[in-house]
Amino acid sequence: MEQPQGVRDVAAAEQAPRAGGWFRVFWLGQSVSEFGDRISELALPLIAVTVLHAGARQTALLTALIWLPNTIAPVVGAWVDSRVHKRLLLVGADVLRAAALLSLPVAYGVDGLGLTQLYVVGAVTGVGQTVFDVTYPTFFVTLIPRSGYVAANSKLNTTRSASFVVGPAVGGALIQAVTAPVAVVADAVSFLFSAGMIGRIRATEIPPASDAHLPLRTRMATGARYIFRHAILRASLACSTTMNFFMYAAQAIIILFASRTLGLSAGTIGLSLGAGAVGGLVGAVVARRAVAVIGLGRTIMLGAALYPSPLILLAAAGGARWRSALLLGAMEFLSGLGVMFFDIGNNSLRAAVTPDSLRSRISGAYSAINYGCRPIGALVGGWLAAGVGMRPTLLTAGICGPLGSLWLLLSPVPGIKVVPESVNKD
Repeated sequence: MEQPQGVRDVAAAEQAPRAGGWFRVFWLGQSVSEFGDRISELALPLIAVTVLHAGARQTALLTALIWLPNTIAPVVGAWVDSRVHKRLLLVGADVLRAAALLSLPVAYGVDGLGLTQLYVVGAVTGVGQTVFDVTYPTFFVTLIPRSGYVAANSKLNTTRSASFVVGPAVGGALIQAVTAPVAVVADAVSFLFSAGMIGRIRATEIPPASDAHLPLRTRMATGARYIFRHAILRASLACSTTMNFFMYAAQAIIILFASRTLGLSAGTIGLSLGAGAVGGLVGAVVARRAVAVIGLGRTIMLGAALYPSPLILLAAAGGARWRSALLLGAMEFLSGLGVMFFDIGNNSLRAAVTPDSLRSRISGAYSAINYGCRPIGALVGGWLAAGVGMRPTLLTAGICGPLGSLWLLLSPVPGIKVVPESVNKD
């Protein structure tokens, strides 16, 4: 049975000092894992393009398969909310992704690597990511008090942004030194490190939902209904989905565009993306200040408008390679600045307005749509690129993506100044 609110408040107060310490352990594990992720994000499409000679539609299919498992997130969320030990689910998700990635250098070493295996690895790592992402919100709130949500999210996103600065450059150099299939070993090791850190945490977990005895379908529907009846969550989801659809239409072809159309090497692509990712680091550091100056809601809106629009710059790239590399970096800088403003503000707001007993279900339903649109966007992006060209596809994404911020104008979000102190439906 779920504990009364008063009992949970007392328990949270008693656990707060230790919870802060456990957050630092979690933060360390996630920081290392984020740096590893940057290598795989560069290596997997480069394996497809440079090793297996894939085209626009094939690389788009790889991106789609990585995100496709998010369509089952509502099922995962309803199941997670009925589990006692969420920590073990996070550990299992990390180990699953490590094992899948380690199969690539093994197959490459015996000359057996093909597109089919790459697709399977992409899908399996996507399953692990879905389980981790859906379980994470329920675990996160046990590590930090409500008043620390923005600060904690800022710290997590600061190291995530730092990984985008260093990771692509290191990944590009590593790929050129040992080849892309071997370079993914670094990400596999980072997942195992994250699993080890999370395995050490002993924070008091949220008990299973009081309705865990109900059929799975009923529990799944509860999370979806809550989102669509909640003015803030509904607008947040509509905005995120619009942005992500167009961003992933572009993401599916960016590496291919930079490599084949702009003629940039893996090392140059990595350096450009790494240098440009300083924008994300800046955004993560100053997001708290932005919230203090213009308010939480307006910070979220600013990020939503700024995140996709720099794709227009990339669509204009061409000519001298130094100019193309510079525009690729500029696109990454401005986009990274925008996504940090949006993510830090939006994640903190979502955490504050979500009831404990529904966290994984709401996260699952939210992810199914928000992340589920990404494989659709990737496939549409690949289809458009093959049909009308990569430049028009990037330009379309850069113009249409920012329109997602309009959903927020029709909600209470613009008027929200600080993280709400209690859960409500408005």
